[in-house]
Amino acid sequence: MTDVRFLHDDGRAVLEISGTGLRPTGVTLEGPRARVTARLHGRGRTWRAELPLRAARWGGPELPLPTGEYRLRIEPGEATDAAPPAASLPLTQLPGLRAEWDGRRLRVGPPVDPAYDSGEGQAALERRYATSRQPLENAVFFESFYGRTAGCNPLAIDRELARVAPAVTRYWSVVDLSVHVPPGVVAVVEGSPEWWRARAASRLLVVNDWLRRKFVRKPGQRVLQTWHGTPLKRLALHRPGFDPRRTLAVLRESRRWDVLLAQSPYAARLLSRAYAFLRRPVWIEGYPRNDVLQTDDGTATRRALGIGADERVLLYAPTWRDDREAIVDFLDPSALARATDAVVLVRGHTRTLHPGEDSRGPRVIDVTGYPDTARLLAASDALITDYSSVMFDFAITGKPMYFLVPDLEHYRGELRGFYFDLLDAAPGPVVRSQDDLERAIAEVDPAIFRERYERFQRVFVAREDGRAAERVVARLLDQGFVDRY
Repeated sequence: MTDVRFLHDDGRAVLEISGTGLRPTGVTLEGPRARVTARLHGRGRTWRAELPLRAARWGGPELPLPTGEYRLRIEPGEATDAAPPAASLPLTQLPGLRAEWDGRRLRVGPPVDPAYDSGEGQAALERRYATSRQPLENAVFFESFYGRTAGCNPLAIDRELARVAPAVTRYWSVVDLSVHVPPGVVAVVEGSPEWWRARAASRLLVVNDWLRRKFVRKPGQRVLQTWHGTPLKRLALHRPGFDPRRTLAVLRESRRWDVLLAQSPYAARLLSRAYAFLRRPVWIEGYPRNDVLQTDDGTATRRALGIGADERVLLYAPTWRDDREAIVDFLDPSALARATDAVVLVRGHTRTLHPGEDSRGPRVIDVTGYPDTARLLAASDALITDYSSVMFDFAITGKPMYFLVPDLEHYRGELRGFYFDLLDAAPGPVVRSQDDLERAIAEVDPAIFRERYERFQRVFVAREDGRAAERVVARLLDQGFVDRY
């Protein structure tokens, strides 16, 4: 027989499994984006497995497990009764997370008190937030991709702000405490009382996507919308088909922003029209997230990922699809690694982070949850994408790009539509299958795209000089969005 219980071990959450018979050869918890291995004890008639409900990834710190369901695997070895424990454990608040065992799976969630994590509880917090009259703090509330990561332009702005104005309090909105936040910040879990309070008290909100939940602007509060990429695919009011509800939602959202950040004049024109952000400030400063591409040779990132300095690295980074939750299955990364003798990094869009799960295979590393995309670009020798805005960021490097687009007609004609003809402008081979991709990588000389590539750079990334964060933060301070001291 086996037994199960939750423990607190020096401020850390642990799932303990114990049983009789010979000790198993291994016990693991496996989830979509994380995996932990037990520490095993006992060599006689009983055994015990301690599973820390924390994990470290890519050389980073140990953090609570991401929200999701985890399968328990017990490798029995010579034991005859090492079966998963049938007893259930109720929802329990543990350090950094909540957990529940239903007899088959472990369910992990963010550490929000159940009293608040309900419709009634959130409604009460929203009312308190909407009517709050607390004075504003000299603070910034950062959010990236709805709190799923602490990255992108908000991360680069955070770094620069911490350097030049360390007196400013920095809050980071996160979906749970598995999100790695920058040093010196205060992480606030979405939906918690602390999250609502920080959102109401911060003088400046820096976000790269829509503001979720109820938003009530406090007197003196400002919002910087950095957005998250130069668009190829049509956005917001420009999406195919007229939908009055979507139109109303877009107009309501863009009225919340005080300033919109754009990567280039091209992006500024499209974003301001797509979101009806007209006759209001658009800062064309380049993207802060790309500043590191001027100085980073990728060595540290390769080391963190366990990749040798001389290895060839291909980054596969497709965009998300409106008609599916998980990453597209147009590419077999293991087969690509074999065919090219390369390490293949798989980077799904943040919208596929929680619905999907890590790709696995020899010489395949899933980096969908990696916090800093620009570091991955610096560490890669070539990019494989489709319609993702990552193509514009990668163009800064001058390294080869390949476009795998099996669903081009469907995506262009039915799902989204494009602002320009990708076939005419792509600074690299456009292919329709993995076989064609492998041939292009092996046989096509990137030099034949040099003229296209240079034109692409002039149009889309001419402002990228490594000082975008410096310029943006200087404007925030000069215009009084926050105080330096």
